[in-house]
Amino acid sequence: MFGADARIGLFSSKINHIETTTIRARGKLLLTAEYFVLDGALALALPTKAGQTFQFAPGEGSEGQIHWQSFDHLGQRWFEALFALSGECLQTSDTATAARLTQIFHAIHQLTDTWFPASTTIEARLDFPRHWGLGSSSTLIAALAQWAGVDAFHLLDLTFGGSGYDIACAFADEPVLYQRHGTQPNWLTFPFAPPFQEQLYFVGLGTKQDSREGIARYRARNPAADTGALHAISGLTADFVRATNLADFERCINEHEQLVSKTLELSRVAEVYFSDYWGAVKSLGAWGGDFVLATSQAGFDETVRYFAEKGYPEVFRYGDMGMGK
Repeated sequence: MFGADARIGLFSSKINHIETTTIRARGKLLLTAEYFVLDGALALALPTKAGQTFQFAPGEGSEGQIHWQSFDHLGQRWFEALFALSGECLQTSDTATAARLTQIFHAIHQLTDTWFPASTTIEARLDFPRHWGLGSSSTLIAALAQWAGVDAFHLLDLTFGGSGYDIACAFADEPVLYQRHGTQPNWLTFPFAPPFQEQLYFVGLGTKQDSREGIARYRARNPAADTGALHAISGLTADFVRATNLADFERCINEHEQLVSKTLELSRVAEVYFSDYWGAVKSLGAWGGDFVLATSQAGFDETVRYFAEKGYPEVFRYGDMGMGK
């Protein structure tokens, strides 16, 4: 990939007294408070069973280099690069991805004086397709921060930005209630397992939405935090958690969708794609792509058939996707 002159390090169990380290971070789905979580609304988020695994190993190649390789869920390598220990890219198969990693490396150097003591090889392996918006970026930040010994929320602020709920999900084993107080992240995990969870599904829309674009749209229409809307969204999050039957849960979905739709001046996903669907449908995270949450009192086969006929065959039971079930 790099040419005959590229010196690509091999893996070793121990060189220069540096041990091989493996870190796995979970993906995420934001069930409530999309966008409003940035301004302090209470959010409900679900860590996913799928995530991304990183192996950090000492390198045997050129001293002072980082060899990075990324693999998709099928084991196919889709990215490779060599970096100097400073974070500058030396060779790469994808300049945009390499530039993002350089930004992260530089941010880590801002947060710590002791990092990359020798050549390092890094392998990143996704559990899920790259077009799924489950958190390839947040798992990257969480894992690199843990490995480098820096605060993941600070690293997020210096790179991708965002509320940080996805960082809280990265190493959680149960659903997360998340809220920012100013710049301070606060969260707790709890066993959220509604009695109607067998009637909840996640449906992939096949488009990975850029969350930064969604945030920019939110800021353009809501430049100052709307206290009333924040309270309403936080209240709906609490209602989501307290719902004991599907009807109450669907009411929360519909009210939440209407409020976000009004703020963003965007049509609800149910209106655009699923106007004849019998249950409730809620966008998750950045509107217009990724996954939606759907309720259904019909059987699994009938529910899957409906979405497949609409062109969306990626349908998962709630408990098959998320942790804590």
